Amino acid sequence: MRLIVKLTATVLLVGCATQRAPSDSPAPSSSAPSAKPLPYQPTAPPQQPPARENHLSPATRSLVMQAHTHIARGDLPAASSTLDRALRIEPNNPLLWIELGRLRLAESDAHQAEICGRKALALASGDHGTQSQAGHLLVDALRAQGRNQEAREIESQPFMN
Repeated sequence: MRLIVKLTATVLLVGCATQRAPSDSPAPSSSAPSAKPLPYQPTAPPQQPPARENHLSPATRSLVMQAHTHIARGDLPAASSTLDRALRIEPNNPLLWIELGRLRLAESDAHQAEICGRKALALASGDHGTQSQAGHLLVDALRAQGRNQEAREIESQPFMN
C-alpha cells in the first residue's frame, strides 16, 4: 500500500514538474490557492492561400489575339501555329491550353480538344474561373465524341458551378 502511495505521489510530482505555462501568459503566482483551468480555445483554422488567377503575359496575349484574327479569317492552320508558339513561351498556362482546345474543336478534332481540356484542368488548380473554363471545354469535347455520361460527371464537379 505504501508503495502505491509513493508511486502515485511520484507520478503527480513528475507530471507537475513537466507541465509548462503557455509562453504568452504570465506564470501562475505561488500565492494563488488554486488556479482555475483556462477555458478551451481552439486554434484558428489555417488561412487559405488567396485564389490563384491565371493570366496571359503580354507576349502570349498578343499571340492569342493573332490566333483569333486567323480564326476569324478561317485560317485555322495559321491559328494553330500561332497558339503553338504561345505554348512554347508559357507551356504551363492553362488559358493557352483552353484556347488550343477550342481551336481543336473548331477543327473537329474532339480527341485532341479533350487532351487540351484535361491538361488545362490539371494546370488550373486554385483558379476556379479557369477550372470552370477547362471543364466546359472538356464537357464539349466529350459530348462531341458521344461520351455524354462522362460529360455529365464532369458537369457535376464543384468547379463547374
